[in-house]
Amino acid sequence: MATSNFESIQPESVKRVNLFTMFRLGLFQMGLSMMSILTLGVLNRVMIQEIAIPATLVSLVLALPAFVSPSRIWFGQISDAKPLWGYHRTAYVWVGAAIFAIAAFFAVQIIWQLNSVANNPSGWVWTTATIGWTALLGLVFAIYGLAICASGTAFAALLVDISEEDNRSKVVGVVWSMLMVGIIVGAIISSSLLRQLTPEATVVNLEPAVNRLFIVVPAIVFGLSIVATWGVEKKYSFFSRRSHTTKREDSITLGGAWKILTASPQTALFFTFLLVMTFCLFMQDPVVEPFAGQVFKMPLAESTRLNVFYGTGILISYGVTGFLIVPRLGKRRTARLGCVLVAFAALLLGASGFSANPAFLKFGLVVFGLATGFLTTAAISLMLDLTVAETAGTFIGAWGLAQSVSRGLAVVVGGTVLDLGRRLLPTLELAYGLVFFLEAVGMVLSISLLNRVNVTEFQTSTKQAIASVLESDLDS
Repeated sequence: MATSNFESIQPESVKRVNLFTMFRLGLFQMGLSMMSILTLGVLNRVMIQEIAIPATLVSLVLALPAFVSPSRIWFGQISDAKPLWGYHRTAYVWVGAAIFAIAAFFAVQIIWQLNSVANNPSGWVWTTATIGWTALLGLVFAIYGLAICASGTAFAALLVDISEEDNRSKVVGVVWSMLMVGIIVGAIISSSLLRQLTPEATVVNLEPAVNRLFIVVPAIVFGLSIVATWGVEKKYSFFSRRSHTTKREDSITLGGAWKILTASPQTALFFTFLLVMTFCLFMQDPVVEPFAGQVFKMPLAESTRLNVFYGTGILISYGVTGFLIVPRLGKRRTARLGCVLVAFAALLLGASGFSANPAFLKFGLVVFGLATGFLTTAAISLMLDLTVAETAGTFIGAWGLAQSVSRGLAVVVGGTVLDLGRRLLPTLELAYGLVFFLEAVGMVLSISLLNRVNVTEFQTSTKQAIASVLESDLDS
């Protein structure tokens, strides 16, 4: 590995990140959300409705990127300790982006092969061919997930490196608002490239349009990752100033980082809160587009465009919450109120199915987006506070692990609950409504965990653990 370029940077030369750079960094998040449109907004609809793969199986495959997320802790520790091409964060972002862009294209090609061997008038049938192609699809999605873990963890650690407590909520508000811009842009691009398709379009008609979509969007996303992070680490990172040792890669090993990570009971408490909160926030992810298609009879392009309404709500909420609400209410109080708002919005989405009115669904998605942005801005700001400089990547990896595992579980459970609801309940409206109802109940339960989080206690016990680990390394 190359030697870190940070050794040549004097602490006094590091500048505070400006608003333009915050928006530029947000281009990476914008790219990630554009990729999520392809997987959770297009592929899940194609696999569940057009190819008629069981929703539970589709959910399991789409959740695989989340189930490889324990690698986030390792990627975080590696980016803390081992610079790549002279960068602790940037190079990991670039390499990961290249890999997940390529993997996404391969995934859709496998789906077409799966359709050709699973094309049975009586429905889905397990054969040697379907098992083989499903396993290969799962492998590609796992690689896709590993790449997301590597790039996303390094990027979040970079945000810790370039921000301080007094401007962290602003950085989060701006950068995560670009995540929602990506949802809107991705939905518009996807809808435009798929607009010629009718609700009756066959898979043969879908294939050329979806292939083109999975070439154009991943290429754009890779370019955005380069533009977003170019030069930021060298100019704005406080990495060297915050480190207590000049050779950090020699001082804190993966084992030492794990000791620091587990030193405070607050770590496990906040980890559990993130698990429950994120799980409840994303149970609806795999069912919204099928919900629009089966209950509201929307074509593929129109159901994909629903992400614009959801994204608009979040975009508005991120800016307002990061700059106005969090500085006044505080991060924990804002997050608590956000949990209540998300629960209400989930119930509103469930009720929209009984109206058979697409306008009600769109309104519900705007409200859900507003509530989601409110909650996630506060939770992510709190998450970035619950880190320490020497092992920022490791802690970000742990928090990313909690979010990814719970999001993956949410996708699986959301699809499974939908399948169970369709079997046990008399109408599709009730089946989909069950998913939204359980989401609301869980969100209320997460508040009790949040009430026990104490940032001061976390920082005190973790700093003591760092001193102990460094001392033991010196003694040995």
